[in-house]
Amino acid sequence: MSVKDLKRGKAAVGTMVRMVRNPAIVLVAANAGLDFVMFDMEHGAFSFETIADASSLARARGIECFVRVPELSKGNVSRALDCGVTGVMVPMVRNGEDARKFADWAKFAPIGQRGLGGNGAHSEYYDAAKDPEAFMRKANEEVLTIAQIELSEAIDNIDAIASTEGIDALLIGPADLSNSLGVSGQFNHPKMDEAITKVALAAKKYHKIFGFHAAEELTRKWMPHGLTLRMSLMDIGLLAKGMAAITSLRD
Repeated sequence: MSVKDLKRGKAAVGTMVRMVRNPAIVLVAANAGLDFVMFDMEHGAFSFETIADASSLARARGIECFVRVPELSKGNVSRALDCGVTGVMVPMVRNGEDARKFADWAKFAPIGQRGLGGNGAHSEYYDAAKDPEAFMRKANEEVLTIAQIELSEAIDNIDAIASTEGIDALLIGPADLSNSLGVSGQFNHPKMDEAITKVALAAKKYHKIFGFHAAEELTRKWMPHGLTLRMSLMDIGLLAKGMAAITSLRD
């Protein structure tokens, strides 16, 4: 699965990495059959150096490497992309203005205003300046911009966010969204259903990808509503579950 396939409507399955800093985690994910991994720089302790190592390995292996940056800023968005990741997720996107800034910093002209670094991890160390127009066009197609929808303010402004050129996907963060709606942890609450439905409909209306980061049961609930960007669990929980299984050897 490639970002292009995802943009064409094919489903992609991946997980979040928050703790494991060894870049080889992308090889483990690829061998397991995942389509992508998402490194969490918002809550994790990753450096850009780690992200660059992991993304280069991911490109060589043919698995997508995404990153959730700590916050919306040019330095976070553009630098992550120059490290070679093929997707960036910005947490807590609030409105159309946030979405426009994100798109400007993530997409090259004519869609955005991302600065062109001649060569590096993002160009697989090929000199992009030799044919900048072709490189920028290809990069715009192959880079995924994900606006994380996890605030009630974002729900109120979902049309402005979803209609922004250069935003490719809307991804629900159910934990913080439930907090923002005053129903913390109640992921099947009617307020949550109403809010998530608005996001799903906006994604469909503006031809954007609908995404979710949740456990399997909640993910499956929304799959019939066009959910194609499916991120589930994270490395900490997966390791804990695997370790807990070993305790059966005491029996």
